[in-house]
Amino acid sequence: MENLMITCISKPPVIIPTKHDNLSEFSQPQTKLSFTYTKNNKNPKITDNHVKYLARSGRLAEAVAALDSIALSGSQVRPNTFISLLQACIDFGSLDLGRKLHARIHLVKESDPFVETKLVSTYAKCGSFADARKVFDEMSQKNLYTWSAMIGAYSRVSRWKEVVELFFLMMEDGVLPDEFLFPRILQACANCGDVRTGRLLHSLVIRLGMVCYTRVSNSVLAVYAKCGKLRSARRFFDYMNERDRVTWNSMLLAYCQKGENDEAYKLFNGMWGEGIEPCIVSWNILINSYNQLGRCDVALGLMKEMESSRVSPDVFTWTSMISGLAQNGRRWQALFLFKEMLLAGIKPNGVTITSAVSACASLKVLKLGLEIHSIALRMGITDNVLVGNSLIDMYAKCGELEAARQVFDMIEEKDVYTWNSMIAGYCQAGYCGKAYELFIKMQESDVKPNVITWNTMISGYIQNGDEDRAMDLFQRIEQDGKIRRNTASWNALIAGYVQLGAIDKAFGVFRQMQSCSISPNSVTILSILPGCANLIATKKVKEIHGCILRRDLEFVISISNSLIDTYAKSGNILYSRNIFDGMPTRDIISWNSIIGGYVLHGCFDAALDLFDQMRKLGIKPNRGTFLSIILARGIAKMVDEGKQIFSSISDNYEIIPAIEHYSAMIDLYGRSGRLGEAMEFIEDMPIEPDSSVWTSLLTASRIHKDIALAVLAGERLLDLEPGNIVINQLMYQIYSLCGKLDDSSKVRKLEKESTLRRSLGHSWIEVRNTVHAFVTGDQSKPSSNLLHSWVQNITREVNIDDHHGGFFIEEEEKEEIGGIHSEKLAIAFALISSPSSPQSIRIVKNIRMCRNCHLTAKYVSLRFGCEIYLSDTKFFHHFKNGRCSCGDYW
Repeated sequence: MENLMITCISKPPVIIPTKHDNLSEFSQPQTKLSFTYTKNNKNPKITDNHVKYLARSGRLAEAVAALDSIALSGSQVRPNTFISLLQACIDFGSLDLGRKLHARIHLVKESDPFVETKLVSTYAKCGSFADARKVFDEMSQKNLYTWSAMIGAYSRVSRWKEVVELFFLMMEDGVLPDEFLFPRILQACANCGDVRTGRLLHSLVIRLGMVCYTRVSNSVLAVYAKCGKLRSARRFFDYMNERDRVTWNSMLLAYCQKGENDEAYKLFNGMWGEGIEPCIVSWNILINSYNQLGRCDVALGLMKEMESSRVSPDVFTWTSMISGLAQNGRRWQALFLFKEMLLAGIKPNGVTITSAVSACASLKVLKLGLEIHSIALRMGITDNVLVGNSLIDMYAKCGELEAARQVFDMIEEKDVYTWNSMIAGYCQAGYCGKAYELFIKMQESDVKPNVITWNTMISGYIQNGDEDRAMDLFQRIEQDGKIRRNTASWNALIAGYVQLGAIDKAFGVFRQMQSCSISPNSVTILSILPGCANLIATKKVKEIHGCILRRDLEFVISISNSLIDTYAKSGNILYSRNIFDGMPTRDIISWNSIIGGYVLHGCFDAALDLFDQMRKLGIKPNRGTFLSIILARGIAKMVDEGKQIFSSISDNYEIIPAIEHYSAMIDLYGRSGRLGEAMEFIEDMPIEPDSSVWTSLLTASRIHKDIALAVLAGERLLDLEPGNIVINQLMYQIYSLCGKLDDSSKVRKLEKESTLRRSLGHSWIEVRNTVHAFVTGDQSKPSSNLLHSWVQNITREVNIDDHHGGFFIEEEEKEEIGGIHSEKLAIAFALISSPSSPQSIRIVKNIRMCRNCHLTAKYVSLRFGCEIYLSDTKFFHHFKNGRCSCGDYW
């Protein structure tokens, strides 16, 4: 009998793939085993060891072919051989061959739950959950390992609810978790917030005596910690026999998530007491939490303490610090820290780059932004959509729209934020047409506009003055976009109308919003309140205040600050003080708002008293505080004290005075008649004086009748603002007073401007919920004769010398030329329209009030026992008992 001859199956030579090779190793045609037969010979024998060898070598196609040969011979393989083949499919990620093996599972010698369990794992780890679950559900017998495989599969892809569901099915099947499976199920409870199942598992752990396993106990603790059950977490923590770093870190995280950082810090120090040295994770939990609470200085201190403990900060530490500083307004410090990170040799990640670029965007520092962009390019992370989005935002805010568009075009997988960032960039730059083109392209792309996109377009149009297009989009959002308007949609319209000065339209939207059952939020209130910061909007402020109380927003600090400011500017400083006194917490803006309010009303003593309180409480004043205090010292004519305050700005507080502080100093000198010192101060200024400085000097010279300084100040203003109508008129009057009306071209031009383009006074007053407008010299109103007659009678009573002793420098023409001034008509209308004398009269005027009208208002306040609030372009006047809060200096 001839011997059976089997051809030798040797390892094939390695073929280096070329670019033309399209087939992977697993999709090559299967290598067929070649047999040589002679008559009457038995079938060839392929052993299990040979199949295992092929599996280990990655020759899976050959292994499957070998199985087929075994099947032809009528043989079967052992379970562990089949398990080895399935493991090879997992190792090489071959779902296709896994399915082929599944089709040959009958070749296993006996039914083995471990083989089916391995098949479940194969499908799950190769990405086919449907197949894995199908095999799992069809298994007649499921042991602990089977359940572990399925639960593990769902855990790996964070499908936590399915893990919890499987746990209950497992219990119904009479299978209990072991010390390895308990942590997975507990992790699922923690991550999906299922504290109820977590408690059930906790009791099961106790009954099964598994509390002794630290890994299991840590998982129980993590459930309570992540679900916010701090008391339960601490109680369990205190009863734990063994605690490792994971235990302590879980407890630290629990405190930090509740914002109880100081307790977390105490616990952190307790680690040392138990001989457990905090690891990098422990430090990072604390540092990140303090940053999230805005306590960046504490976080920086911890980072230094960390380094002194010989624990080197990692990329997460640095990123947490950079992000924390940037988000809390300390952007320059964030960028300096980013530079330190690079010098320390720590490679930033996408989040670090995003935070640094965002800081550059807010500061509008293009040069630094470009440097960080180049770092991102070298790191190869510009395709990271978060990085790309931040770069678009940075370039757009720096006015480099072409660069922003280049980044936008380079991002292959754009998300909705990518589109929104680019659209917002165009809108902010005023290119609403280009924004709209992109908006249309977005609608045609795979990424559809969301409510933020629509709101950005609405805001862009209305802030650029196109309220019709904005309203059109607002009305189309639900019909065309199939998107429900949110509060921000309404806020965009309100803020836009306020910016355009259309406060009545803003209020109309505000009221319509509430009638549509859309609750105003903090942004709504902060958007509309500034539009009411005038004397004829007092009732509107109260209406908004009522809305704030109904919505429980009164303790939002930014809203309280805005209310203080708005009430002060609408003439209700007592309301401002009541809100300030009722605030549970105050920031520097709170103090500045109330101090600034008192200064506005001429109440320098209350402002200075608050400043003293503020310093006693250890609250550090800022630029805004110092500006108000210099003005308050000026009103009080406390020049030396004002000079000390100005010096302290840089000497004691290391703040560089701004131009407004220099202007306030000229006001300080001017009110006390120290014009020579004012001029010396201007000459010694380290920065170039602007219009505000020269305007302050002109006011001082006008009040104190210093014609030479008036000429100097006026000419400087004329150089800075040659097209300003008011300045042209004032200079013509000044030249007239000092006899400089020669025939020069300069004077002829001033005369022409003064004649052709005179400032016309307009005043507005609210009477019986209606705003009435008055224009100087206007006699078209039905009641004009009555109003003019009343004013003429009052003028005779006052007996005002209208020539100011020959020193007339006013923004408005004399009444004998231009007619009765608008504010007098408004005062007359308020008194005539009321059956009894009104307690207060509130008027807004578009230009500076003249001396004649000022004296009239003082007289009327005394004669009729009323208070008159009048806001012009120079000052906020409060007339009472014949006196004015401006101290006759405006």
